[in-house]
Amino acid sequence: MNARLQALVDGGKHAWAEERNSGLVQINVCLDTSSLARGAQATLDALRQEVARLGLAARVGITGSWGFCWMEPTVTVRSAAGTRTVLYANVTAERVPEFVQRTVAEGADFPELALGVVEGTSTPEIPILADHPFMRGQIRRLMANTGTIDPENIDHYLANGGYEGFGKALDVDAEGLVKLVLDSGLGGRGGGGFPAGRKWDFLRNATADPRYLVCNADEGDPGAWVNRILMEGDPHLILEGMLIAALASHATEGYVYIRYEYPLAFARMQTAVRQAYERGLLGKDILGSGLDFDLIVFRGAGSYVCGEETGLINSVDSYRGMPRIKPPFPAQAGLWNKPTNVNNVESYANAPLILRHGAEWWSGVSSAKEKGTKMFTFSGDVNWAGCVEIPFGPSVRQALEQWAGGMRGGRPCKGFQPGGPLSGMLNAADLDLTLTLDPYREKGMFLGSGGVVFFDESACVVDMCNYFLSFCEDESCGRCTTCHGGTQRAVEILRRIKQGGGRAADVDNLEGLVTTLVWSNCLHGQFAMTSVKTALKAFRDEFVEHIVEKRCRARVCEGLVDYVVRSQSDPGLPAAEEICPTGAVQQQRGQFFIEDALCIRCDACREQAPTSIEVRDRLASVPAPAAAAAAGG
Repeated sequence: MNARLQALVDGGKHAWAEERNSGLVQINVCLDTSSLARGAQATLDALRQEVARLGLAARVGITGSWGFCWMEPTVTVRSAAGTRTVLYANVTAERVPEFVQRTVAEGADFPELALGVVEGTSTPEIPILADHPFMRGQIRRLMANTGTIDPENIDHYLANGGYEGFGKALDVDAEGLVKLVLDSGLGGRGGGGFPAGRKWDFLRNATADPRYLVCNADEGDPGAWVNRILMEGDPHLILEGMLIAALASHATEGYVYIRYEYPLAFARMQTAVRQAYERGLLGKDILGSGLDFDLIVFRGAGSYVCGEETGLINSVDSYRGMPRIKPPFPAQAGLWNKPTNVNNVESYANAPLILRHGAEWWSGVSSAKEKGTKMFTFSGDVNWAGCVEIPFGPSVRQALEQWAGGMRGGRPCKGFQPGGPLSGMLNAADLDLTLTLDPYREKGMFLGSGGVVFFDESACVVDMCNYFLSFCEDESCGRCTTCHGGTQRAVEILRRIKQGGGRAADVDNLEGLVTTLVWSNCLHGQFAMTSVKTALKAFRDEFVEHIVEKRCRARVCEGLVDYVVRSQSDPGLPAAEEICPTGAVQQQRGQFFIEDALCIRCDACREQAPTSIEVRDRLASVPAPAAAAAAGG
């Protein structure tokens, strides 16, 4: 290894060892976007205050996510002797005094909140964390450090294999690095699966200079947060991957383009870049190797189409975030019309692992065509909304049952939606599809960056299509009339159906838009109607019900339902009256009723008085000939 890099690694290991052998109890709080939403900052503050108040020999720090997002705030406690670490969940600020008293002051366990033993011996009450149902079957490589190290401390990363891959890459020429990544089978992790090594080779063989690298961290799909988990939990892993790619492609400058709505990820990546410059891992003549590479963390424009690589490039170039018409491709004309390579966060993050352990080790974990591990986030109507890292290949059904904890309330799964709003939705009959790329391509969909959202019978497919198409309409850049006007027409039809104005010709019109929008200039327009296309195949009967019978089986489409007070027995009725934003819940002679003209169907009243307030079908069925026409359309 490069002597200067070895010195950095040795220094990091020394600092890490000093912390772990300090004789202090180490309390670490997961501090990421998911945990902050569930009160982790209050938990962290309360822990620090309680430790100080009691004068305990303990240090309180932070980590990234363990993936147990539905059980945040999570906290690890490592004993003063350094022999045992336990992960706890749902440690709210209110429980901190009791928690600190038990786990720190008394040095005992707190089984009620324990998830598992991370290191050390288990007990009958607290098993090894690896035996937790959520952890079984996971192979954590990308997530090896998340939950363990402080993402804002470069020494923690250096002490746990950090920059060792880059050190090995310094001893390999560019062609050899490309071959190694190609041999590993690393494909793009944004959903395309294109060989990362091939893209690096395109840039390596470019004829113009300078050459640029871009990390696409504009993760905008609802239900996907795998990139955020990495950026907030192990940012240096991404930087190291970009350094390796720079060596392989002769790039001299890079950009990490982060979604505008990810402020914590943006801050942590900025911190990591600053630390890398301070240690000589970025800049001119890095560690005396002759490599020049500068890195800029760039805040996104808040536009979904900037997740498309050429829209992203336009944004960095200070133009409006609009996808370009290809060719030329970024490898020929990207940033400032110079050769550019764009890869996903996970794609770059895997490169250090390949260099550390070899292509065979990296690819050997998966028997599927897609090699290596993949991070997935599972959410929706499930018991466990979290993030996992698994090899490609398990079925969606296995993922639902094993890593998402099954459907909430034991209700049957109605369907699932992979790949974000530009992909589509499938029904429960497709749960045996594998988490690989080809099954979705064959259906005109894609797996995307790893977000899978499950839904049950409480979800209305027409309402979901309206949500996705409204999103696509709002996020259309407006370059081409096909996309901009086509999504508007689709939203108009879907909203009218939801309001009870569905027509027999609507299904035909929607299917016409499906075939029309494929001629849009970019993927946003080309795939905008995929949710409608797949829904009409998997859930056509629901569209017929809405259009013909004027009925929403899930009772969520506001134009097809009425809210009525069916009894006066629920003690929550006064609260329902108080919470109603339009004053629709009223009293007359001591009897509660709902004034339909004022009701906006927000459902707030029913949440307060569920036994008295009922949602009923509003409109009667229309004649059967119209039903037949819609069904045949």
